[in-house]
Amino acid sequence: MYAIVEIAGHQFKVEKDQKVFVNRLASEEGETMSFDNVLLIADGDNVTLGAPAIDGAQVSVKVLKHLQGDKVIVFKKKRRKGYRVKNGHRQALTEIVIESIVASGAKPAKKAAPKKETKKVEAKAAAPKASKSTGKADDLKKVEGIGPKIASTLAEAGISTFAELAKTDAAKISEIIAGVRGNHVTDTWPAQAQMAADGKWDELKKWQDELDGGKA
Repeated sequence: MYAIVEIAGHQFKVEKDQKVFVNRLASEEGETMSFDNVLLIADGDNVTLGAPAIDGAQVSVKVLKHLQGDKVIVFKKKRRKGYRVKNGHRQALTEIVIESIVASGAKPAKKAAPKKETKKVEAKAAAPKASKSTGKADDLKKVEGIGPKIASTLAEAGISTFAELAKTDAAKISEIIAGVRGNHVTDTWPAQAQMAADGKWDELKKWQDELDGGKA
């Protein structure tokens, strides 16, 4: 006898005494839980199909332990932007064992939801400081030639919006980012920032296609 049941947002084909790994459940180890969103039950040649769930059917499980899955590497890169980000992710999982499958007559079960985890925010990945004038920072990396390190350096110097960058002289910008490695041409940055501040994204994109690292 087996059943197809939805647990923590995913569908599983389960049998009695089978161990299954699911998204993290909001319950303690050793607790028993029940799931009544049973889509199908098969007992030999007798198959019952729900519409979408089978009324009165239920799958009971016992929580064995909480753990994390294998690490997955996520790498992002933007061409000609100097933007490269590498992150690792390990999915929060719960190991359960199927204790029983009831085809009918079960009481409605309480809905289980995946346990929310608090993500740690590292200092290096901190968002740019908001400007004093607007209280909201812009994504300066949209300017051709500006990468994450330069955007962070500009924010520390009080330049965190397109409008502020547009008002800053190119020579002054070069002084601010002097400590950032690389050969950075800042001549077009104020003009690019002004177009972004004015919302002229199509014109900016067309111009950026002709630039190389911010250089005409």
